[in-house]
Amino acid sequence: MNNLQKLDRIDIRILAELQRNGRITNVELADLVHLSPSPCLTRVKKLQKSGYITGYSALINVAKLGETLTVFTEFTLKNHRQIDFARFQEALEKIDNCVECHLISGGYDYLAKFVTAGISDYQEIIEELIDRNTGIDRYFSFVVMKTPFIKRQLPLTRLFTDSE
Repeated sequence: MNNLQKLDRIDIRILAELQRNGRITNVELADLVHLSPSPCLTRVKKLQKSGYITGYSALINVAKLGETLTVFTEFTLKNHRQIDFARFQEALEKIDNCVECHLISGGYDYLAKFVTAGISDYQEIIEELIDRNTGIDRYFSFVVMKTPFIKRQLPLTRLFTDSE
């Protein structure tokens, strides 16, 4: 299984199940994807080795820890050379509070998601980005008032299983 080889339906189902529950036992996983445990484990190991599975983590209920502020920020850069994009991305990647960064087509260059301790914490981050000469021309901030839902799993079987 290399990145050029297409995965079959069973591989996609394995990924979908692991995405839902990374702590599932191999026996439970094998049952869900209709394989015996040994071939299921072999497939999981191949998916890991090939880079389809990049890790496992715990989902944390941050609200139980305390209040946070989520801000989506649109950034437009002054210049659009490759070096300008690379410098900006490198700067954002070093900020722990920046949890997502997307290069966007349209009216601005980047959409970033920050999770901070509050508005003053967010403002400090932005001021530091500007002071470090990261190439920002302008930015717009959108404070999240409420998050009705977050889907952490992609619909893998719908996206990547051929309909026959």
